[in-house]
Amino acid sequence: MEDLDALDPNELKGALEAMLVASSDPTPATDFARVLGVAPGDVVEALGDLSAEYQDKGRGLALREVAGGWRLFTPPAYHDQVEALVLSWDTRKLTQAALETLAVIAYLQPVTRDGVRAVRGVNSDGTIASLVDKGLVREAGRDQARGNAILYGTTRSFLERFGLRGVRDLPPLEDFAPDEETRRFIAERLSGLRIEGTSDTAAEEAAASAPGPIEGADGADGGRSFDG
Repeated sequence: MEDLDALDPNELKGALEAMLVASSDPTPATDFARVLGVAPGDVVEALGDLSAEYQDKGRGLALREVAGGWRLFTPPAYHDQVEALVLSWDTRKLTQAALETLAVIAYLQPVTRDGVRAVRGVNSDGTIASLVDKGLVREAGRDQARGNAILYGTTRSFLERFGLRGVRDLPPLEDFAPDEETRRFIAERLSGLRIEGTSDTAAEEAAASAPGPIEGADGADGGRSFDG
């Protein structure tokens, strides 16, 4: 493409849209800017305009910033249609046990297998191995205070599939409690199970440090996924 510096706003958005369609992973605005030879600020502005246009016009695409980059998703309005299509050919749907285990790891990461078992009340070793195989969970280090046990955290693919920029975007688990007593219990339970000295920053790094490839389509609203 020639005369990149002379791109008008519409040409810039068109070029970005084409690259977004071709990208399988979230792409930082700086990468787009480098390829196009334009200022990163212009790219961010154009991406924001594209995102707003998709939303305002009720398009079948949604553009969001997730996991440190920009990526196209399907919007919530078409969740049912996308779900039906994905389930028609995808046999790697997560089980209830897998979803529960993934939630525990997401909120407590980095966490050991014993930590997951303490929350779920059952042995989750096989489920954790399956989540690792699906690229949603990864080994995030070792806990020397607990016999060098493996610590687990979520991957960049987890952030992508659930439409999160980082683990800090997870909704507070206490918000799902039906009453104040349960809310306090959850808060105390989480506090007691978190590994002493582990910061939110460490959990963020565990979630985003290594991508795990997952085959299949994206969840319709970025908050739900129908494949593993």
